[in-house]
Amino acid sequence: MRSDFFEYQAQTTSHPLAMEIQSAEGSYIYDNNNRPYLDFVAGISACSLGHRHPKIVDAIKNQLDKYLHVMVYGEYVQKPAVALCELLAKHLPNPLQTTYLTASGTEAIEGALKLARRYTGRSEIIAANHAYHGNTMGALSVMGYEERKQPFRPLISDIRFIEFNNNSHLEHITSKTAAVLLETIQGGAGFIEPKNDYLLKVQKRCNAIGALLILDEIQPGIGRTGKLFGFENYNCIPDIVVTGKGLGGGLPIGAFTASKEMMDSLKDNPKLGHITTFGGHPVIAAAALATLKEITESNLIAETLRKEQLIRKHLQHSAITEIRGKGLMLAALTDSAKLTNKVILECQEKGLILFWLLFEPRAIRITPPLTISDSEIIKGCNILKDVLTKLN
Repeated sequence: MRSDFFEYQAQTTSHPLAMEIQSAEGSYIYDNNNRPYLDFVAGISACSLGHRHPKIVDAIKNQLDKYLHVMVYGEYVQKPAVALCELLAKHLPNPLQTTYLTASGTEAIEGALKLARRYTGRSEIIAANHAYHGNTMGALSVMGYEERKQPFRPLISDIRFIEFNNNSHLEHITSKTAAVLLETIQGGAGFIEPKNDYLLKVQKRCNAIGALLILDEIQPGIGRTGKLFGFENYNCIPDIVVTGKGLGGGLPIGAFTASKEMMDSLKDNPKLGHITTFGGHPVIAAAALATLKEITESNLIAETLRKEQLIRKHLQHSAITEIRGKGLMLAALTDSAKLTNKVILECQEKGLILFWLLFEPRAIRITPPLTISDSEIIKGCNILKDVLTKLN
């Protein structure tokens, strides 16, 4: 199987981790020798309730017995998708009440950008340096990292960049701007939080000149930062919010939500302003609905902040220079990319799954399932500290 993986499946790097997976359950992934690996990554923040949570599995099985794909998005009334959109509206502030379901987070970014241009009649999009919003051509265009973009140019036009947390750059938002797109917490850049009401200041500037604020909640959303949506931590309400990853409970999903008035602009001139075949897929929507219900009806959201403090308490080590982030969206930084790389690889050998961040090579990703137990947190922290001591 390993040789076939390299022969027939397209690779994203020259050196994938290439662990052969047999099964996964709770906070653990098992290889083909049935060896357990404690998962501190959760599929890059996607498996909010861990692996194969029983309520998600039951929701999937129940939907399988009814129907799978029946029609392109938005044509038929399908209960799982309608119920999911309704529950999102229940937990989002006004006017964020209408949701367009997509097949991925990056597609939701594409839809949000199209919606902003269509609704405002403007073309300029402003994004942040070191931003990451996905890898399709539109999402790549608003990625704030030229090294990754250059081989694929030309990209979409009329994109400008500002520096995250830099108030002096707000003047670049003008009457030409359709939307400002920001990650609520910058992910690939190193889990950088907004400071000193930065997001609120951006929102006020957008309101003043008629631009829209789009917040990318694909990673910080769905309970990961101690609130259901990350922006709730920062006294700010966007015009469009984009979610994905953790919403699907382990299945692929994306969504962008706005006011009904705004979303209606995609219905006409032209019709089918955004269309997707598998967005709102009934099985995925059922899994997402079960995920969202469990997160909002349990104490998992409040527990993320307590678990954050537990990680910070048990991850004190001289080789860790800083722990960034909020809740269970954390990045432990060492003083060198070389050490970080060795640590992540060695930890996998010791049975702990960690990962990298895109644009901050010194960072060790720590984004476990929200369901991770205290004992599992302490176990993982101890493995990481032992490896740091060995390598540093």
